[in-house]
Amino acid sequence: QVQLVESGGELVQAGGSLRLSCAASGRTFSNYDMGWFRQAPGKEREIVASIAWSGRPTWYADSVKGRFTISRDNAKNTVYLQMNSLKPEDTAVYYCAARPAVHLRDSPNWIHWGQGTRVSVSA
Repeated sequence: QVQLVESGGELVQAGGSLRLSCAASGRTFSNYDMGWFRQAPGKEREIVASIAWSGRPTWYADSVKGRFTISRDNAKNTVYLQMNSLKPEDTAVYYCAARPAVHLRDSPNWIHWGQGTRVSVSA
């Protein structure tokens, strides 16, 4: 089992920046792809960005390309989401998720989830 704990969410003005962190424990972190998802009020959860077990490749939703950067530090068992040029529509609860690396999994499903951290962007 992998335990994930997000942090870094807060209220920020539009145009500002935040860095979210997700600390993992329980299994070998470098055996997992990591992803960031978000869920806005009244909307379904959507994937924002992902990063492979080795750090590459990365993937971004069109809505955040050029503004958000996902990275990981396997020595610290942590994945980050740097969010710049924040917009009110980025307001959501952000979740960290993990799935086994491509060479270790039977399914592409994300199977471990954190509890989320809230990001609010004011206009």
